[in-house]
Amino acid sequence: MLFCTDIKCTFVSIKNPSVMYHTLLFLNFGAPEVIVIGLIVVLLFGGKKIPELMKGLGKGVKSFKDGMKDMEDTINKDEDKKS
Repeated sequence: MLFCTDIKCTFVSIKNPSVMYHTLLFLNFGAPEVIVIGLIVVLLFGGKKIPELMKGLGKGVKSFKDGMKDMEDTINKDEDKKS
């Protein structure tokens, strides 16, 4: 597959998809793009709403981890009963 940017064209092998993924993911992605994305997020949600969103995200991640731990404990308990 031939992948072209403004400066050069690069041949990316289809046999190694991770090379293509990393090339597409990090190509021309720098500080200006991150700043623009950050400004868009602040404009959409407002400065006061972002901490609330992050708090909710943290609670969701913690709940997910607790659920995974409970599931592992249940599986281990079932294996012990079978032995």
